[in-house]
Formats: sequence, structure tokens, C-alpha cells
Amino acid sequence: MNNSALWIILHRMRAPLLVLIVTYSIAIIGFLVLDGVDNNGNTYRMTIFDAFYVVSYTATTIGFGEIPYAFSYPQRIWMSMIIYATVMGWFYSLGTLIALLKDQLLIAQIAEAKFVKQVKNMNQHFLLVLGYNHITSEIIKKANKEGVRTIVIEKDENKLNELLLENYTPIVPFLMADVYDPLALQKAGLHSKYCKAVVSLFADDDLNLRVALTAKFLNKNVKLAIKTTTHSQSEDLKDLGVDVVENPYEIIAEQIDMSLRNPYMLILEKWIYGAGKLNDKIIQLPKERYVVYGFGKLGRKIYEVLTNNGIEVVFIKPLIEDISIIPNDMLHLVKCQGSDEKELLIEADIMNASAIIARTTSDTLNLSILASARKVNPNIVTIARENEMTDFSVFRNAKIDMVFIPSKVLIDRTTNALIAPYSNKFLELIREKNDPDFVQSVVMRIINKIGPNPITFGLTINEEKSYAIWNSIVHKKRVVTLDVVARSRSDWEKRNKILPLILIRDGEPYLLPSWDIELQLEDKILFASDEEAKEDLRWISKNIYEFFYVYFGKEKNMFNKLFKGKY
Repeated sequence: MNNSALWIILHRMRAPLLVLIVTYSIAIIGFLVLDGVDNNGNTYRMTIFDAFYVVSYTATTIGFGEIPYAFSYPQRIWMSMIIYATVMGWFYSLGTLIALLKDQLLIAQIAEAKFVKQVKNMNQHFLLVLGYNHITSEIIKKANKEGVRTIVIEKDENKLNELLLENYTPIVPFLMADVYDPLALQKAGLHSKYCKAVVSLFADDDLNLRVALTAKFLNKNVKLAIKTTTHSQSEDLKDLGVDVVENPYEIIAEQIDMSLRNPYMLILEKWIYGAGKLNDKIIQLPKERYVVYGFGKLGRKIYEVLTNNGIEVVFIKPLIEDISIIPNDMLHLVKCQGSDEKELLIEADIMNASAIIARTTSDTLNLSILASARKVNPNIVTIARENEMTDFSVFRNAKIDMVFIPSKVLIDRTTNALIAPYSNKFLELIREKNDPDFVQSVVMRIINKIGPNPITFGLTINEEKSYAIWNSIVHKKRVVTLDVVARSRSDWEKRNKILPLILIRDGEPYLLPSWDIELQLEDKILFASDEEAKEDLRWISKNIYEFFYVYFGKEKNMFNKLFKGKY
């Protein structure tokens, strides 16, 4: 309980406590001045202790009788009077106390004090997530899976109740407050050394910008992950120093571009994000005429991608969309004027189109448009925007060729950038190559070595994360190559199913490093492997006996360690 909660209690209970003190005082004074009679008929007066004792059990209606002697009539008259006075004082005090326990302000202050204590006691890295919805809930689940804690600030009590019902493990501390409130951000650990990043993925771009400005003003070194839907604001956020700027519409446009130019890059990206396997069906989109139903911000990005690839685009504009956002040079435009879907598609010359994209904000409308398009042109490639992740099974059963979900790509990009920065850097380097053949060779190399669905994990060469390797380099002055960690604990001459994807040394990345590269302190390495290889590497990097075996090809002698010096 913090000072605010204590002040509320003292303030609300001040009057009841004064009533009890006054009634007790008057009752005790009365017994002190009234004469009584002892067992021998002598006059006596109560001591202050006897008077307090009698009033105490009388006020609480316990009733132990008349002590230390039978009361005189004046004492009994006084007793009758104080029974009503003190009992009424207690009723008033208890009623005020019960009302206080239901006071929303006090409950909020106690909850806030509990939250501050939880944040203060958190001694591991955490994400400060602003707002709670289905997107941030998925980020929380992924973060928990990777051992990264989360803290949530949310103003809507109903959403916080949903968070409680999720029953996350470990628990997710939350604070009910405005996400841009500087005091709330500070209470939530914005200045904590364990704060890994602040995540703001609201639909409102202005709110995200306000959060970014507030967070950077309070802590210029804090890492931010901010959502935006416009290119201009993306540039503004980058100028502000925001580390992770995610525009879901640009990401979807990039994926369409990858399917046109470099489909194996899309396969690789989805595997890294955990959204697919390396042997999934290759989606190579056609490069002829496209029909796009709906425009909007996403439509503008799709238009740019398709025209940059030399593809003719025809847009069907629903009545609900504003035509003013459509570029003047877009001549191929069909407007909805009450016609049914089939007539609109025919007017857009769907028979001569190679693909159709339904990108409205209505899942039902998107599915209906694609179904109508297939009736007119059975061979057309179908692409759909899915707005609600709960409808995934419906879209899958509809056998749509390519489905993009703005919220899903936002989750994947954000969590990968914050929780798995090595894999994010790996994808960046692969994209920079801009070589479809190279990307395909990387995919096939991983499949041939490990399988279609390997796992990824990182290793840092330091005392805490890889003691055995660190000890061998620092104390034994041995040369340790990357090849050592790929060996099997059961037979050191065998190699596990494992591949190094990227090595980062002093900020310099090495893509697909060779096995004979010499490891150095603070090297950061991303591996792809199966579960057995991951477990072997974990033991080899930490346990000196396992490391000794794979390094020298023989078991380390415990007797030698104890009596001939340390390893």
C-alpha cells in the first residue's frame, strides 16, 4: 500500500475514529466519577483500567457482567446509556469501513501500489506493451514462450478483465491508465534497465506518434516498436529515433512483391516467423492483368507494387470508399453503382485477368467477391485480405491461393524484431542480396541438412550463456571453432543436424559463417537445427565435461580435475 492509499483510508476513517474516541472517553469518564459499592458495603470508584475494560466489552456487545463488583443504580443507569451510544458509534464506523473497502479510488490505488511493486521486483527483460487487444495478446504469448516478460498499460477496464481471463504464465502485471501518461509510463518501468522495448500498435497513427514522442522525451535510449499506416509518418518516426517502425500495408505489399520476384524469400520469411515450413507450396504470382476490389491505404501500396512490376491493374471501388485518395493517373477504375458482384467483375474484364485481389475490411465481402470471380473465370489466381484471425479456417477451406492478414504480419514482424533480433538481421541480409537463386540455395541447404521445419535459436559467447566455451577461450587460451558446437555428445566424430545462419561480431554480421571460423568473446550466433542438436549445443556450451569430450574426443577424468588442477 502506497502513501495515496494510506491517505485515503485516514481521510475517510477520520470521522468514525473521532466518534469512537469521543464516545469511549465519555463512557470511561462517567464510570470514573460514579460511586459504586464493594462486597463489604464500602464505597469505591473504578480504576481507569476497570472502566476501559467494562466499556470495551459493553461497546462490542460481548457482555461479561458487572465487575469488579455489582453495579450501583447510578452505574447501571450510566451503563444503559453508554450501551446505545457506543454501539451506534461502532455501527457508524463499521459502515464507513465497509463502504471504504468498496471505494473504487482506494481499490485503484491499492492495485497501482501492487503493480509498482511487481515492476520493481521484476529482474528480467520485459516488453512494455501499450494497449491490450488480439494483436498484443499474441505478442504477449510469443514473448512468454521466449522467456521475455511483458507489462501492459490499458485504460479500458473490460480489456483488462479479458487479460485476467487469459491467465498468462508467468503473470502479466497491468496498470489501468492512459498509455501516453508520463507518470504511468514511469511506473510501468520505462526507465528500468530490464525494459527491452515499448510496443505501441494502435490503429490510430496519431496516438502511436504521441506515445513515441512521450517515451523518447522521458527516456531517449528506450527502444520503441511503433505501428504506422503511412509512409510520411514512417519517416517521421525514424527521424525521431524509433527502432522498429512497422507498416502492415507495406509489409503485405512487400510479400506480394516477393511472390512476384523472389518467392523463396517469402518461404524463408514465413519459416523464420513460425508461419510456415520451408517445403510449403511456392506461391509465384502471375505477372499479367490484375483486378483489385477496393482501394484504401493498402490498395495504394498494392498498386505501387504491381505497376513497378509492369502489371496492368483495374480497381473496383466500393461506394463506401473515397475516390479522392485514388491517383489521377489511375485510368482503369470501375465504380460500384448498385450493380451486383458478377456484373462488376464482368465490367472489370475479369475473364482476361490473371489474378484478383479482394482487400476490403469485410471478410464476408472478400470471400463473396472471390467466389463470384471464380465462377466467371475458374483459372484466376485469388488473393484475399483477412481482417479477423478467427476466420482463418474459413479462408483456408475456401482454397484461396494467397491470404494476407494485416494483424498477423504485424505480430510476426514486431515480435521477431524485438525478441529474435538475430533472425531479423538474417532476413535483412538475405533481402539485401536481392538474388532469387541465392535465396533458393539457402532454403534447399537448410532442408537438405536439417529438414523442412527446423527450429532457430541464438547463442552468445560469454561467461553467463556459454561458460564452457568462455572458460576454454579465456583461461585455457584454446582456439575454439564454430565446428566444435556442431558435434554430437554421443559420438564426437559425428555432426548434428545444425547450421549457423548468421554470426554477429562487434556489430558486424557474417551471413552463413563457415564452420572453421574461430569463436571470440561476445560473438552472437543464430543457428537452425533440430531439437537434438539444440540440446547437445546447450550442454556443450555450458558444461565443461561435455565440451571436453567433443573438443578432445575423450572423457574428462574427474580424478585429474580434483587432484591435478582445475580444467
